[in-house]
Amino acid sequence: MDWMTTKEIGELWGIKIRQVQALCGSGKINGATRLGRDWIIPKGTPKPLDGRTKAAKQVKTDKEQ
Repeated sequence: MDWMTTKEIGELWGIKIRQVQALCGSGKINGATRLGRDWIIPKGTPKPLDGRTKAAKQVKTDKEQ
């Protein structure tokens, strides 16, 4: 399996490294694994939805029904 670092994922998704680390720590990135002090993420992992957007709120509503 190919892995990417938080820096690589941050550049790919257009977010800061700290935000990637926070997403990993909260379990929102599937397959993220802690390697010492760093996180590694499988290549091809989709960016989680931002909970503040209409799309994310719609998904949440659909899951509740």
